[in-house]
Parts: sequence; C-alpha cells; structure tokens
Amino acid sequence: MEKLELNTTITDEHAGLRLDQVLSRILPQHSRSRIQSWIKSGMVTVNENAPRQRDTVQAGDVINLDVRFEAMDENQAEAIPLNIVYEDDDIILVNKPAGLVVHPGAGNPAHTLVNALLHHDSKLNRLPRAGIVHRLDKDTTGIMLIARTPEAHTFLVDKLQSRDIKREYQALVCGVITAGGQIETGIGRHPAKRTRMAVSESGKHALTHYRLLEKFEHYTLLRVILETGRTHQIRVHMSHIKHAVVGDPLYGRNKSMLKGICEPVRDAVANFKRQALHAWQLQLPHPRTGQMLKYQAPVPDDMQALITLLSEHDRE
Repeated sequence: MEKLELNTTITDEHAGLRLDQVLSRILPQHSRSRIQSWIKSGMVTVNENAPRQRDTVQAGDVINLDVRFEAMDENQAEAIPLNIVYEDDDIILVNKPAGLVVHPGAGNPAHTLVNALLHHDSKLNRLPRAGIVHRLDKDTTGIMLIARTPEAHTFLVDKLQSRDIKREYQALVCGVITAGGQIETGIGRHPAKRTRMAVSESGKHALTHYRLLEKFEHYTLLRVILETGRTHQIRVHMSHIKHAVVGDPLYGRNKSMLKGICEPVRDAVANFKRQALHAWQLQLPHPRTGQMLKYQAPVPDDMQALITLLSEHDRE
C-alpha cells in the first residue's frame, strides 16, 4: 500500500481560496479532479473537520491529508507475454497485439492487458487500471502508454486531456480517398445499439485528421491523427464518410467487399477478421524530465501482408 501524507498551515498567500485550489497549488503533480476525490472520500481535514471541496480556507487553518493507494485485489496477475517498446521507472510503452482486451470487464474477467501488467510489475496494483493511460479496442493493435507511479499517471492523464500527447494510427479503409482531410462531429452512444457509438449532434466533440500514405485500386492506407479520444472514434468517423476501416465488424460490415476486386484480394479481405487499424506512433512529454519522446510500433504481420498484397496486385 502506498501513502501520501501532508500537514500544512495556510499562509496569507493562500487565504480566501477554495480548498481544492490550495491543494492543487501545493501538490501540482496531482490533478484537481484527483484532489477533489480525496476530499470527497474524507482523506482531507481542515482544523480536524471534514471539509467540502468548495470551502474557502483562511490563514492559520491546518490542513491534513492522508491518502492510501489501495491494491486492486480483484485483478490477478497473469503471465501473459508483453511486447515492451520502452520502459523506465515512470512509464511503460507496450505494443498490444490483436485479440488482447485492455481492461477486465463483463465477458472478459481475466486474460487482459491489466492482468499482464500486474504480472510484469506488481506495484502497478496501486494505480487505476494498472496505470493504463488510454485504451485500444480488443482487435486494434499498437502502442499503448502505462504510468508506473501515481504522479506519472496524473501528469500523463492531464497531458492527454490537454492534447500534449500525440497519437497516430495507420488505417486501411474501403474505397479510394484522393486527399487528406479532417472529420469533426459529435460522437455518442448509438440510440438503438448500445454496444456501438454513432455520430451525434448531442455527442462529445470529436476531431480526426487523416493523411494519405498509399492508394490502391479499391482501398486506401491512411495516417490518422487523433485530436480527441472518443470511444471507437476512428472507426465511427471513417464509416461516417463512407470509407469504413477494412474488416471492421461493427462499422464496416458488408462494406469491405467492393465490386470489381480480383479473387486473391477478395479472399484476403474476407479472411481479415478484425479492423485493419494500428496505433503506430506515440509522442509524449516524459512525466519526470519533460523531454519529448517519440516511439513507434511496426505494423503487425497480418495487416502488413494485406497491404503488401494490395500493392502487388496494383502493379500487375
């Protein structure tokens, strides 16, 4: 169990401010939302009384903070191999394979990335979701970011929200796209199919940029840059502009098989049983040093084989 303790007396500098504002200034490595959760949970006292986050403090008030980072006993460590791209004392970058669920949940209580991470580093049990900062869908491959300390987790979540962490994908989509562009819509839960997302005026703002990497006779390989991180964002947005991701079982069903394609390509596309989407590159400031890091994960073999086949048949 990790703990964070603080005993401090308010000075004139902070007098008259809200409690959560003062603690954010004293503990800048932790987010305001995390500090507010500590206050709500009774981990903070002012003059030995339980405060509210909006309460103001005065000079001479004594603040006590006693936080415990509990282990996540419900998630068990499992010896699942990890393809580690980079790691140090603060972060881990892994290249997630297709078929690996990120978080335990209904229908997937175990055998997830969380279980694998807990086996790799048991100290991750003190962090939410074993330190995972952002998620990928089960059958989307590529690079993922994990924090190893509470301070790194807070820093990276804040940087993700402020768009200082850059995520780039490669996506093989249906149809020929002749120029790059951007898609900006709201995305929310599908009104009838609750396992799906949909473009919605009332949904959360979502912005996706795409650039051409390679054009084929019937398909296009794109570089996709996320400005926001909504659930299924790339898959929903590409389907919205009628260029669904190849193999996408939710948003591209019956769209991958385009008319006029030759039999080898048809067979290869038919046998590609997941979305052809790969988290290719991640750029982030290091939580301890602030240095900008950039790492890449190579396109997986199954997706690369399909791209190579498309390229070869275009040359025939």
